[in-house]
Amino acid sequence: MGSAGHRFGQRLAERLAAVRSRFVRARHFRGHGVHSPFVYALVREVFMRSALMPGDRALFRALRESGVAERPAVQLQNLAIHEGYRAFGLNRAEGELYVLTRELPHAEVLALVGRAVETGAAVAVLEPCRGRERQLLCRQLVAAHGSTSVDNRACLLLFNNRLPKQHFML
Repeated sequence: MGSAGHRFGQRLAERLAAVRSRFVRARHFRGHGVHSPFVYALVREVFMRSALMPGDRALFRALRESGVAERPAVQLQNLAIHEGYRAFGLNRAEGELYVLTRELPHAEVLALVGRAVETGAAVAVLEPCRGRERQLLCRQLVAAHGSTSVDNRACLLLFNNRLPKQHFML
């Protein structure tokens, strides 16, 4: 029973955490309860779309090739088109949008987020709810971030614009 019982308990804990997350985020369903025009537009124009917007597909292809699921890849590509980001960096400081995958060590994530603050680039941290360490890292990023951040379970978006410090859990 040793390892099988541990896996069952771990899966149960993850499912309970997912149920709690859904209740906490219920007020932001379909943009209701979001009092920021910027974030409301993101919800309506980016997160609620299931198809790619017309435009360049380079980010979508790069994400799919690196193993990112289709839905988050579509959302990030639509975000890039919606916000007018012309270039991106996948696990590196390049372009106007840094996309950080789960494989990136925590120290590098912190360094890249710091670089994004300096350059004004936006950051997308993929899978912010996957595992306790990842959740703690993302909470740390949100607490230290000086502008708008949006967590939609698939990715944590940190915008480095002139908007006030506010955090949305969708």
